Amino acid sequence: MTAEAVRIAVIWAPEARADLRAIDRETAMQILHCVDRYLASRTGDVKKLKAPRVGFRLRCGDYRVFFDHKSENTIEITSVRNRRDAYR
Repeated sequence: MTAEAVRIAVIWAPEARADLRAIDRETAMQILHCVDRYLASRTGDVKKLKAPRVGFRLRCGDYRVFFDHKSENTIEITSVRNRRDAYR
């Protein structure tokens, strides 16, 4: 018997929505695909952030998706940034 990963619900913060809209369409679609893959199977380059930052980051090419767990099956995406600006 195989255990399927539980699907995770996602909440997009207004800032994260604005970040995604500011990115060209093709790159934004790649980021959404990367997020969807993580939500479906929990695979991807994810790291827990060190203080003073909180939450996690998902690496999607040249972009970083920052998120935090709201509950066991819910995450909130707080921002989407290019890697050169992500940690400033």
